[in-house]
Amino acid sequence: MSQPDELLVDLAALVESGQSNQMSLTVVTGGAVITGRLAPEAVWRQRVSEVLTDSARLGEFAAVFNTPATNGPPMHLHFHVARILQGAMGIPETGGMYRVAIEDVSAWTVGDFSYSDH
Repeated sequence: MSQPDELLVDLAALVESGQSNQMSLTVVTGGAVITGRLAPEAVWRQRVSEVLTDSARLGEFAAVFNTPATNGPPMHLHFHVARILQGAMGIPETGGMYRVAIEDVSAWTVGDFSYSDH
């Protein structure tokens, strides 16, 4: 997308202003389908920092995520408990942390997708 979707920017701004992590969203970006819940950038950064801090090999990278988010309209979506959909499964199964540039989203829908054997 050359121009970020204004509706998607507004949705991301509401997540940021409410500090809520309950908005489920599915996006298509670069041919990948990512589904999960949005988190405010500050919450997302804190969680990534915690995961890195707990890692014996990656702890030194935690500080990068401790910098404050920039002001202005959101430029990225911050997913947690998210999966990249691949065939009949989501990767990783437990969900991951993804940052997606809003301008790179080519399609989206509210809600997340999951698979069931039933």
